[in-house]
Amino acid sequence: ACSGPRPKGVGALSQMQLQSEVLDWHSYTNRRKIACLAGMVPSEWSTGDKERRGSITKVGVPAIRRIIVEMVWRMVLFQPQYKPVQKWQEVLKGPNPALKKKAVVAIGRQLLVDLWRLETGRVTAQELNLIMIED
Repeated sequence: ACSGPRPKGVGALSQMQLQSEVLDWHSYTNRRKIACLAGMVPSEWSTGDKERRGSITKVGVPAIRRIIVEMVWRMVLFQPQYKPVQKWQEVLKGPNPALKKKAVVAIGRQLLVDLWRLETGRVTAQELNLIMIED
């Protein structure tokens, strides 16, 4: 059962599924570890001074990626003031479906990190510019 406040656009079922996949938000010590859990970190090819980042690794839990992508599409509708959604607004309104998918993954990575920050008490919803709802 999911109770308590949650960001508007994040469904109770999605939040419950995400909670059951993550288990304990406090066991992840930084944002990179929680993003890696979902496999939403870029691959990297580095040699010497050259650094090149590629597409996401998809090494993490596929269920978390699926849940986060669903949440992002709802966040675009219900929370247009959320900073990552504002940042990618032009791409999301554009005609290119491949760029839209990349934008959704970028917003999703930030959303997952922000949900981790909320759950662990590092920030408040007001600081993230999120509208919260109660059940």
